[in-house]
Amino acid sequence: MEYRHLGASGFKVPVLSFGTGTFGGKGEFFRAWGTTEADEARRLVDICLDAGLTLFDSADIYSAGAAESVLAEAIKGRRDKVLISTKATFRAGDEPNSVGSSRYHLLRSIDGSLKRLGTDYIDLFQLHGFDAKTPVEETLSTLDDLVRAGKIRYLGVSNFSGWHLMKSLAAADRYGYTRYVANQAYYSLIGRDYEWELMPLGLDQGLGAVVWSPLGWGRLTGKIRRGQPLPATSRLHKTGDMGPQVGDEYLYRVIDALDEVAEETGKSVPQIALNWLLQRPTVSTVVIGARNEQQLQQNLGAIGWNLTKEQIAKLDAASEVTPVYPYWHQRGFAERNPPPV
Repeated sequence: MEYRHLGASGFKVPVLSFGTGTFGGKGEFFRAWGTTEADEARRLVDICLDAGLTLFDSADIYSAGAAESVLAEAIKGRRDKVLISTKATFRAGDEPNSVGSSRYHLLRSIDGSLKRLGTDYIDLFQLHGFDAKTPVEETLSTLDDLVRAGKIRYLGVSNFSGWHLMKSLAAADRYGYTRYVANQAYYSLIGRDYEWELMPLGLDQGLGAVVWSPLGWGRLTGKIRRGQPLPATSRLHKTGDMGPQVGDEYLYRVIDALDEVAEETGKSVPQIALNWLLQRPTVSTVVIGARNEQQLQQNLGAIGWNLTKEQIAKLDAASEVTPVYPYWHQRGFAERNPPPV
């Protein structure tokens, strides 16, 4: 397993991390992801650790906290061998203050996560979304207090716009608060919007990408083909409208290119899609998920080899789309505004 620095920090993380969204299976949305309980989760953690995958990503809203509880059972007795990442901000209850990035909600959320995870510190804590109704100074000062108290080691965000991030980083620098070093973002061969603004920002400001849904919300598993119905077990049946949208013709064009590269390499479609991501600028770790051991072993096969420049170019061409303004306009000024490398 390769380890990379998380952004500009001195903290190293494995290039593949494990997402626990499949743990718990509480509620219709998360049940469609998976229903892994403690015994099976323990076996998946075993496989991860044997492969050198030590970072496990969760969130307080995953199965209403059950994912964190299942993870706690799976890592019991080996907290020193794992890295834990979790998130908060989204609504986690019916009370008026059970949402957002206020001091009140963050303190309660962190204490709740620590209790469910059975630990006294979180290696990486990320805001799950931007709270425009709470001053960034209130959020940052609260997180800085938690870092100084030893409850959190490193900070990150998820699903922020570029201006959200820059406003927050500027405030952190102004007041001397702990900076964000991670940006957990959606990025895949069929979702390359991250490259337009967030990738250049990450390079400039030292934020490492923690990639979520690297297989395009379950569309790049190798089971979806032109003219064929969705597989019976696909989560897209129940969650397809809730995640990133992809046009059919575009999706099939990318899948066709993946199939060509699969033929050349002898690797599977998901392995190629993951390997492509691992060669992109700013990417520190890619969060993989698995309902079972077979899927996990398949995804672990994405490392230990690299696509050729020609294969990357083929996938780049197939997945290229015209960016929105002002990004398409900026491409005409590459002399002084070069693309990220």
